[in-house]
Amino acid sequence: MAKLEKVTFNPEGEEPVEFFVLEQTRIGGYNYILVTDFEEGDGEALILKDISKDGESESVFTIVSDDKELEAVAGVFESMLDDVTFVSDEE
Repeated sequence: MAKLEKVTFNPEGEEPVEFFVLEQTRIGGYNYILVTDFEEGDGEALILKDISKDGESESVFTIVSDDKELEAVAGVFESMLDDVTFVSDEE
């Protein structure tokens, strides 16, 4: 398995958090990344949406929480990755 790219997020007023990038895609003019907290095995996964404006030097990501958007983007990531299945926290 190839080594995953690691990214560091700096939430305002909080400690930096590191994630491993599983995949990325562009839908409807927005970039989305699928990240996890573990490089191998099962772990928490988040889908993040890049909401930065064109030309900004740093990307600004937000967690995708809208159910319809989350379902659509998760479906794209599932079709891109054979070994990924999403399970919501409510299940």
